[in-house]
Amino acid sequence: MPFRHCLLAASVAVMWGLNFLAIDASLGHFPPMFLVALRFALIAVPTLFLVPRPRVPVRWLIGYGVGFGILQFTFLYWGMAVGMPAGLASLVLQASGPFTVVLGAAFLRERVGSRQVVGILVAVAGLTVVGWQQAQTAALLPFLLTLAGALGWAVGNISNRQARPQNPLHLTLWMSVVPPVPMLAVALVVEGPAEILRSVTSFDDPGAVGALVGLAYTVVVGTVLGSGVWTWLMARHPAGVVAPFSMLVPVVGMTAAWVVLGEVVSVPELSGAVLVVVGVLWGGARRRERFSSGAVVAG
Repeated sequence: MPFRHCLLAASVAVMWGLNFLAIDASLGHFPPMFLVALRFALIAVPTLFLVPRPRVPVRWLIGYGVGFGILQFTFLYWGMAVGMPAGLASLVLQASGPFTVVLGAAFLRERVGSRQVVGILVAVAGLTVVGWQQAQTAALLPFLLTLAGALGWAVGNISNRQARPQNPLHLTLWMSVVPPVPMLAVALVVEGPAEILRSVTSFDDPGAVGALVGLAYTVVVGTVLGSGVWTWLMARHPAGVVAPFSMLVPVVGMTAAWVVLGEVVSVPELSGAVLVVVGVLWGGARRRERFSSGAVVAG
């Protein structure tokens, strides 16, 4: 891959890593369930009018939207809203890789080789260390919610794989049509109309401007621009060459959270992070020759 394309891939990892700071800022003003609906509605409306619907089975389009859109971001935003640090969230979501391997073996009868098994075990060991550390600080629930988000991402990956779109970016954009209505219904029930109305009318509150900037970043930079560049690279190079750059996301996310938000990662958590990154890279090396890990990274 040419050096300039390597820089592009690294720039996408930076975009996606910083996305967790943007989400953290948005959650300071918007309730999490409504924020999921709002995020995808801002993408879905122009998509309906400007982007041709991908020629894929509707069940896989819906499955992608439910897994990647609803489940992943509901649990991620919920977890971060109740205390999951932004940096660690960017790491824990990488569990989607091992989850995808397991789901592929269980439902698609894909063969899991010894390399994948070792990678999964190493990544699980790393996540166990991080989870144990979170439990020591009474933050196990946010960790488990974020882990559930990673499982939702894996469900989306399986649906994306089965859809086999000719244009992955079109599928990613049309996936955004699925979450807004059901997530708005959930938000109305769980968070209530009053809280939702307050979030869209009280823009003089401290942090409101930052929340709007964060939301704009998530939609424009994190999703449209980042996904567009990533898809462009995937179309021109083997997945096994491009996909490893995604492991820079938690590196950027954790570093940015430390610099901007003052989040401190303990030595055991850092050790667990290394194990997760190594496990995902090791277990996914051969599989990336056949499949990409999805058009976008969560966040």
